[in-house]
Amino acid sequence: MTDSSPGLPAPVAIPRHAWQALIVLLAGMFMALLDTTIVNVALPTIRTSLDASEATLSWIISGYALAFGIALIPAGRLGDRIGHKWVFFTGLLLFTLASLACGLAQNDLQLIIARVVQGLAGGMFVPAVTAVIQLLFPPTTRGKAFAIMGTVIGVSTALGPIIGGLIIEAFGDENGWRLVFWVNLPIGIVALVAAAILLPAGSERAPGTPSGGIDWVGLLLISGGLVALLVPLIEGEDQGWPLWTYLTLAAGALLIVAFGFWEVAYTRWGKSPLVPPRLFRHPAFTGGIVLALVYFAAFTSIFFTISILWQAGLGHTALESGLVSIPFAIGTIIGASQSNRLAQRLGRTVLIIGVSLVTIGLVWVWLALLLIGPAITNWELLPPLLIAGLGSGFFIAPNAQFIVATVDRSEAGAASGVVGVMQRVGSAVGIAVIGSVFFGTLVVAGPGAEAVAAGFTDSATAAMGVSAAFSVLALLLVFVLPKRVSAGR
Repeated sequence: MTDSSPGLPAPVAIPRHAWQALIVLLAGMFMALLDTTIVNVALPTIRTSLDASEATLSWIISGYALAFGIALIPAGRLGDRIGHKWVFFTGLLLFTLASLACGLAQNDLQLIIARVVQGLAGGMFVPAVTAVIQLLFPPTTRGKAFAIMGTVIGVSTALGPIIGGLIIEAFGDENGWRLVFWVNLPIGIVALVAAAILLPAGSERAPGTPSGGIDWVGLLLISGGLVALLVPLIEGEDQGWPLWTYLTLAAGALLIVAFGFWEVAYTRWGKSPLVPPRLFRHPAFTGGIVLALVYFAAFTSIFFTISILWQAGLGHTALESGLVSIPFAIGTIIGASQSNRLAQRLGRTVLIIGVSLVTIGLVWVWLALLLIGPAITNWELLPPLLIAGLGSGFFIAPNAQFIVATVDRSEAGAASGVVGVMQRVGSAVGIAVIGSVFFGTLVVAGPGAEAVAAGFTDSATAAMGVSAAFSVLALLLVFVLPKRVSAGR
């Protein structure tokens, strides 16, 4: 005799191996997203240890983010064809080896190459996480699995600077930054063994995923265009903006235009493009992906600026730099934990509240730097960073859902992939622009710690002003999204 009520579906039992597989998948997700923020506090020590250029510091963050974004869509398509298990395993193996190579780097070029490979590897295995969750969990419990994934995303990105600071404090400047990368090794080895045993094999396609091959020409065009735009943004200030930087920017713009024409033609031939042109028939979707780019440009650059100011400018330790981020981390975790419930009750208003809080926080930080100057302490930054973190938590979890809601349900899978890419591209562009502003305005007027502190604070103020401006623009763009997401999406 069962306890099921007549007319109601019996509860679906989730096999134990599904939850074990979820732990493996989220271990990989944790590593990939931890590395988006943990490296920030190591930048000043990398600079002195390797005698790295200012552009190198931007490349370490931007190169990772851009490579990550470029790999997302083709990796998802490849997983549909040959099986997500082995795409996940291969990407995770390459990520672990690249982490080892990052820590072994003897000069800035070696570190940049290893970091780009690490980003490509992260972009390879992260799409498999959501795809395998779709395959393992029925709709009735899939939401719980994705909620757990959202928590891991929030915690990993928020705790990165704190973990990085603790490692450098414990092992010193010379070895600490290398161990920031090597922290991935034990996690990666255990996750690889568990993935081989626990993840389901096969190439079963998740519902709604497109069939067909990979659009390699489109991938080459968009990759070339984004790299051509990023290189002068990062190197231009360091090189004095020679003619080649302007020519490269123009070439990048032309390649992106060519990518658009190619995708239209590729679609007319009955093939599956990298970015379906039909998505852009929805003006709200176009505005939404611009929102994703602009918001992540503002969000990712905050601790790039603060980490360099706190250590290279004001002479604090890496741990003290990491501790500055604690209010933001706490706010992010609180906001993310409540964002889904608030999104169901308030609709788009939760995104408006989230970006408003981020904007208030960043403008507050900018004003604090402007008015207090080099005498600023972490106590002055505590309230605005807590507010900004809370807003970021409200925004990051539900924003993709609202952007995807601007297109037809049949296009949701393709739209999700484009949103993920734009988030990573936004991170790369944000760091490139902020790095150019920070180092382009850096003037140390004379010898001594006071002159260094004053110069770095002035540059950080300018950079934070640009981050705040990105956030204001993101706030305006939120209004292009639908007020509600239907329950069926």
